[in-house]
Amino acid sequence: MAVQTGLRLSEITGAKREDLVLGAGAHVRVIGKGRKERCTPLAKPTVAVLITWLREPPRGDGRLLFPNAKGQRLSVHGVQYLLTKHSATAARVCPSLKSKRVTVHLLRHTMALELLQAGVDRAVIALWLGHESVETTQIYLEATLAMKEQALAKTSPPGGTPGRYRPGDQLLNFLNSL
Repeated sequence: MAVQTGLRLSEITGAKREDLVLGAGAHVRVIGKGRKERCTPLAKPTVAVLITWLREPPRGDGRLLFPNAKGQRLSVHGVQYLLTKHSATAARVCPSLKSKRVTVHLLRHTMALELLQAGVDRAVIALWLGHESVETTQIYLEATLAMKEQALAKTSPPGGTPGRYRPGDQLLNFLNSL
């Protein structure tokens, strides 16, 4: 859910089961920075995983969506432990992950870049991430090499043959008369 929604760590660990809407228009409601509420849509694969997760016996009072083993709110260290553990598993299939430190914030950046690469407007990405302004979002949207190559492909090279420019006599005469 972290990579698909781009939620902040505090938003994920504070999410409650009642914050999920899994029917038509599936989304999760979260309270973000500045106590502002926002809704983030959920993709069908994420909904399917969450439905399976919700079938597990709840821990604690059953209100938290992602509780720790004791049924309490996951700590920063608990989340990082889970990410490190699952990153190591994923690295068996994708060896480049071995040298990377995966964090919730990195997953948030990943979501922002995926939205940008899909052609989503930066203002919409800012709203998605719960940012006050597009300027805050800008630091998340560093263009990838693939995006730069696509931009380059949209340009057309100048016409003509490469070589040194040689002005005609008329232009030289004009310049000399100045």
